Amino acid sequence: MEFFNQLSPGWQLTIVATIKVVCVMAVLLPMIAYSVMAERRVSALIQDRVGPNRVGPFGLLQPLADGLKSLLKEDFTPGHVHKLYFTLAPAIAMIPAFLTFAVIPFGSTMGSERMVIADLNVGVLYTFGIVSLSVYGIVLAGYASNSKYPFLGGIRSSAQMISYEIAMGMAVIPVFMFVGSLNLSSIIEYQSGSLLNWLVFKSPMTLLSFCIFFVAVFAETNRHPFDMPECETELVAGYHSEYGSMRFALFFLGEYAAMIAGSALLVTVFFGGWTLPFFGLDTPAQTLLGGILHIGIFLAKVGFFMIVMIWVRWMLPRFRYDQLMSLGWKRFLPLALVNILVTAVWLFATTEKSLP
Repeated sequence: MEFFNQLSPGWQLTIVATIKVVCVMAVLLPMIAYSVMAERRVSALIQDRVGPNRVGPFGLLQPLADGLKSLLKEDFTPGHVHKLYFTLAPAIAMIPAFLTFAVIPFGSTMGSERMVIADLNVGVLYTFGIVSLSVYGIVLAGYASNSKYPFLGGIRSSAQMISYEIAMGMAVIPVFMFVGSLNLSSIIEYQSGSLLNWLVFKSPMTLLSFCIFFVAVFAETNRHPFDMPECETELVAGYHSEYGSMRFALFFLGEYAAMIAGSALLVTVFFGGWTLPFFGLDTPAQTLLGGILHIGIFLAKVGFFMIVMIWVRWMLPRFRYDQLMSLGWKRFLPLALVNILVTAVWLFATTEKSLP
């Protein structure tokens, strides 16, 4: 500790940020692995079958077996593909999902350190800018595969992203109008104190924002019923039809990391983040145990939304492509615009104006 205190502020910041990144990745990667297992078990439960239960007690080592299988399989590159782009696409699709976690507050404090890697004043804008980059990996995979089904999947993904990214961005504008800040930590602090302070319960406008945002998360992550880019009944496997071994696993990692990131944003923006309006758990922690408890609360909320997203996949039918486009442009976009207008009128009518 004495050595650390003797370092320059720049080195101290670098070391602390590196430790946070390592800790976040140490939690995130097992979460991704066991999200896949949870999906397989939930789908088995819904379909009245067993699911993976052979590897380890209760099948808990199945993610390890799946990871080893992906690493040990032959990394085959078809001869007809554009090899450079074919290799880059999985990484480009995966990396943005991981970068999103840099600005999400996953806890309150531990000692004097805030539990967020980079507490940006424009955290929400950063997340939207980064999340939209993942579609480039999908489009590149569709193009590089040099095959019609992957190419159609890439085109669908780009059209779907454009359709729902706009409504998704507009859905959170009422949140900024209530909070007065783009900082994710400030949004969480605004929701502390009472269950009714959580923005999903704050007003009908923020509830509508949550509904639009929640559905848009499904579309942005290409999850059923919005999985048109990889629609098996029409496009075989869509943009990753030509991929196998670890390259396919990278697409898988990116999809589930994006699901966790979307769930974390929902929890942060609408459900109070790490706060819990009971037992005094809505203020920054004063002890190490309190800091760990806040992280546990945040992860439990994220886990709830992950289960909901998994449940939806196995319970609802897939949209037709024209229905998907119509919902985005003709329903959500006008609703989001009207929601912004109603929120502005509401705040103007209810805010006391001070006289000069």
